[in-house]
Amino acid sequence: MTGKAYYLTTLGDWQRYAERFANSHWLALDALECGGLPPPGSSDGASGRAKDSWRGAGNAASPAQHEARAATRILVLVEADEGAHLALESDPAFQPLPHPLSQQPIGAAAQAALASIGGAPGATTFDAAEAAARLHPLLRYRVF
Repeated sequence: MTGKAYYLTTLGDWQRYAERFANSHWLALDALECGGLPPPGSSDGASGRAKDSWRGAGNAASPAQHEARAATRILVLVEADEGAHLALESDPAFQPLPHPLSQQPIGAAAQAALASIGGAPGATTFDAAEAAARLHPLLRYRVF
């Protein structure tokens, strides 16, 4: 059984765990401010393998560029089993957001990180997901 949860982390930290996810979609928050960074990415739900459109055989990026991309702050929606979510919640590199239907406002640090997509004071995770969905529709919270 899998569950969905939203986290704030970096692209490099997301890549460390991407193999464990049933599905994952993310939005680069830094790209909205400085541009030129990778587009929203996702992992393949069938194989769990991460697909990075910005990492190809023809990509001649320098190590400094790869480090900058790995440090990119992202909002990520993770669909995974309970073990993967427990691992993420115990990793200090991942900041879990409250459940989208809890109506609990996100913290001040998360609001600051999400300001580039419209994270207003008092916003909930649902509000942040709706704002992110304007840029990456697969980040919209859905219950099936």
